[in-house]
Amino acid sequence: MNALKHVKAYAKALAALYFTIKQKTMSANKESVLVAGANGTTGRIIVQLLQESQYFTPVAMLRNEEQVAKFKEQKVRTVLADLEESLDHTLKDIDKVVFAAGSGGHTPPEKTTAVDQEGAKNLIEASRKAGVDKFVMLSAINADDPGSSEKLGHYLEAKKIADEYLVASGLNYAILRPGTLKNDPGTGKVKIAGKLNEGGKISREDVARVIVAALNDDTANNETFEIIEGETLIGKALHGVSA
Repeated sequence: MNALKHVKAYAKALAALYFTIKQKTMSANKESVLVAGANGTTGRIIVQLLQESQYFTPVAMLRNEEQVAKFKEQKVRTVLADLEESLDHTLKDIDKVVFAAGSGGHTPPEKTTAVDQEGAKNLIEASRKAGVDKFVMLSAINADDPGSSEKLGHYLEAKKIADEYLVASGLNYAILRPGTLKNDPGTGKVKIAGKLNEGGKISREDVARVIVAALNDDTANNETFEIIEGETLIGKALHGVSA
């Protein structure tokens, strides 16, 4: 009986060791994804999904020191940076980048230009120099036609300029242009097209899911598309974009 107990204990120890080695191997093989705008509403969802992913690990780009603690509690690596300043240090050991930052809906036009346009261009250029494998941009529906909205014209113009800069950068990219963002739970179903020619809403959760899916090497490479809530599962919808 004692021998049997020793065998069982040895087997249990081996299983635990195998699990630990497997977890470390999986972690080492994950791609590091820098998330600009990680402390924003959508950014936090993106970070959470990346943390749960078996393929990626998030690196949260934060502007303020006081934002760091809550990410460290979640065991998320952080880097302090201002989009309006040098960003070269943020790309160390980074494989892919997500730009989900924004100046906010109640900021003056010059701040929108500084963050959504020039800040994005700054990160794109730093990513190009660092040789990242993919850059996923969270843009906005109708960014290709800023004149379509008098109220959002300046914001859409900033997004358009940033999108065009990314396309011309030579980086592998995916540009997502979602409709009006809402805070409802995601459905996992969307409607995607290069140009939808219609407005619509979409949950931040579903946008975040599409962003994380677009980080994959075989998905939405050098593609720009609009996205609203729909009836097609995200994977299938993105496959149509990537085909």
